Amino acid sequence: MGLAEKTIQRHVENVDLYINSFLLYEDAIPAKEGASQVSMFLGYWFIRKAMWASPNAIRENAASLKKFYTFMQEQGKVSAEALQDLKATVKEEMPGWVERLERYDDPDITDPEEIWGL
Repeated sequence: MGLAEKTIQRHVENVDLYINSFLLYEDAIPAKEGASQVSMFLGYWFIRKAMWASPNAIRENAASLKKFYTFMQEQGKVSAEALQDLKATVKEEMPGWVERLERYDDPDITDPEEIWGL
């Protein structure tokens, strides 16, 4: 794979948060069925629950999830279509997630509709 040990550890931590905190938060969703939840995770849950949420942290988590679900697809645990959908979602929605985080962190914005785009 060619990744530094520190990078590998960060990916493991990010995926662990996704699987063991987010996917188990309300309804237990198996990891193999969780690829479709990336938008809810990075665009809402992570912003609200991770005190360390930042634009870079959102990007890092997205990269970790793409690597994880690529591995899952290679192992036959998720379909190629599910992986492609996840990657397309990340590409298309990343700017919106970052903007939403910036609104969430802006002390001058207090209206939830303005933060979340409701």
